[in-house]
Amino acid sequence: MEANEITQILDKPHSQELLARDITRLAYVAKDGTPRNVPVGFAWNGAEVVICTSKNAPKLNALRENPMVALTIDTEVHPPKMLLIRGRAELDFTDGIPDEYLQMNGSYEMTAEQRVEWEAEVRSLYRDGMVRIVVTPTWVKLIDFEATLPSAVEELVRQRAEREQA
Repeated sequence: MEANEITQILDKPHSQELLARDITRLAYVAKDGTPRNVPVGFAWNGAEVVICTSKNAPKLNALRENPMVALTIDTEVHPPKMLLIRGRAELDFTDGIPDEYLQMNGSYEMTAEQRVEWEAEVRSLYRDGMVRIVVTPTWVKLIDFEATLPSAVEELVRQRAEREQA
């Protein structure tokens, strides 16, 4: 997929809405060769998806071995909206708490007091730093069930139209 096609899709309002959410599902291949799909917090910086994790997270060894990942960001309403992203994960070990980690939880409802307590807990827990998993999209698809459908459903719609014309 060409970079301009990726940008075109990611710039759509539905994509921007999804990229502003807090949770994505990260799919990768574990060290034992089996698939994993885990919900994780994330931040979108305009070019990359950034996922922060502890330095001892099991997924890091798997991502070193096979950095190819898939992400899904979706809604829970009808019609659903889904943003599918594929890319290569790059691992960036940091000494402190990445700004993205503190920002990614921005849409969670917390009082100012809860926010202060949460941030203190984060700084205490991850005092040795974190790892930024940085994913630059190499393929994307927006499914909004208005202008775009899953490819299998698009094929069924095309086949139905051909039958109706016959």
